[in-house]
Amino acid sequence: MSDTDRRIEQLLAALRDDNEALRDHAVASLGQIGPAAIERLINLFADEDRVIREAARQALIQVGVDAVPPLLEALRDDDWAVREQAAAALGRLKDERAMAPLIAALKDRDGAVRVAAVEALEKIQDPRAVEGLMEALQDQTVREEAARALKKIPDPRAVDGLLRGLAGGNWVVKRHAAEALGLIGDPRAAEGLREALRDEDWLVRRNAAESLARLQDQGSVEALLPLLEDENDMVRETAEGALSSLGWTPPSA
Repeated sequence: MSDTDRRIEQLLAALRDDNEALRDHAVASLGQIGPAAIERLINLFADEDRVIREAARQALIQVGVDAVPPLLEALRDDDWAVREQAAAALGRLKDERAMAPLIAALKDRDGAVRVAAVEALEKIQDPRAVEGLMEALQDQTVREEAARALKKIPDPRAVDGLLRGLAGGNWVVKRHAAEALGLIGDPRAAEGLREALRDEDWLVRRNAAESLARLQDQGSVEALLPLLEDENDMVRETAEGALSSLGWTPPSA
């Protein structure tokens, strides 16, 4: 066994130490060793201890681009935990080569892998992910993460899917959708956002008001006025700001 191999084995053992500082040092050192440690770190993706799996992932992220091809291979592994960690690492590395495999992973048979793929694409923020993320809005396991990711990739192709999410029953999706539609800036969203001003959830109402201001939708003034009496302070303040941005002024006493 070479000195490097012995050093790698020592550091891998240190990942299991109770001392957090020692574990952090081991992660950094394994990252510095680089390609020689990649295979054994990926093997740890199958460890039963999630802390070990995540430590191995952090070390591979520190290895950098040399880790990408082995991680892409790991994304096709039979073990869901290996695929999950591979997707998470690829999201942090933001390498062009990972886009198509991560989009494909949105249809993985395991929910944890699909979540990791959505979060990875959210970090990469490449418009090529939009259509896959729109489909993911229909997946009950990842629809909340997909709606959040679409905020980071504002693209008109997502408008119809986000409007369906805004009209649906999941309050987390609705909150993200209301915000995302304003960031996209497509006037097709105005009617759905006006409907959302009457939503039961205060943050949906607030985000919808802010998005209508972003759209500069003059037809929304009447729909925004009732929010000046909303029970929530933030909704009232946002409505005031939105109305002001649309040129509305309170009537004179």
